[in-house]
Amino acid sequence: MTSSPVTTPGVDERSTTRTTLLPPWRVMLHNDDDHSMDFVVRALLHIVPSLSVEDAAAIMLEAHLTGVALVIVTPRERAEFYCEGLRELGLISTIEPD
Repeated sequence: MTSSPVTTPGVDERSTTRTTLLPPWRVMLHNDDDHSMDFVVRALLHIVPSLSVEDAAAIMLEAHLTGVALVIVTPRERAEFYCEGLRELGLISTIEPD
């Protein structure tokens, strides 16, 4: 006795995967005169682990010289997480749509 494959009428065997990209948000670091430059670099490295020491130092220096610097562009939930982490360390941080 041979067995034939079972088919279900009306069922498409192909599956479609839909990827939705979340809109990007910017995490901004604002200059303040209360913290040392070294503290700011260490805080950035602690809160945003993907940053290198060189990146963190450049962000700190840009915020110091211009008043504000872009830390990272990421989906909103992660941007809020990074912003809050920087604030908990006493730094001034905001987020904005990219």
